Amino acid sequence: MLLKYITAGVVGSALLATAAFAEPPTAISQSDLHGTWRASKVVGLSVYNDNNEKIGAINDLLMDKGGSIKAAVIGVGGFLGVGERLVAVSFDKMKFSDQPVSSATASNTSPPGNRPPSTTTTGSANGSPSSANASKSNPWYPDHAVFNASKDDLNKMTEFKYNE
Repeated sequence: MLLKYITAGVVGSALLATAAFAEPPTAISQSDLHGTWRASKVVGLSVYNDNNEKIGAINDLLMDKGGSIKAAVIGVGGFLGVGERLVAVSFDKMKFSDQPVSSATASNTSPPGNRPPSTTTTGSANGSPSSANASKSNPWYPDHAVFNASKDDLNKMTEFKYNE
């Protein structure tokens, strides 16, 4: 019986010693994070359509258990959040631009492409912004999001509700 206690004590001591000598967790270096976006800055971004018409704002990002962003919850309509309607859209259908929206609004007669297409990235690109984001003064978030739909299209979508 005494042998069992001694064996348990030795094994327990060995396990504690192993844990004590294990490598501590290391922080990710700043250079490893170059080109990533802050989720807190993406939430709140204005969302425009391909005609540079503001159609809403990103209210939330929904991720799977692996950390991949699956959907963006867009708030449509309302005033200061009152009367706003939420819709969830696939994150890989969203595009992001680091360039400000053109101040001239597009009309039905003007050709599409008033916003620069070369600085736009899709959400499906591993969450990584384009290399053009690295050259702007604050690379931690894009200027705005683009989703190819009108306000009417979004209003026709099924309303998103958080099931609590």
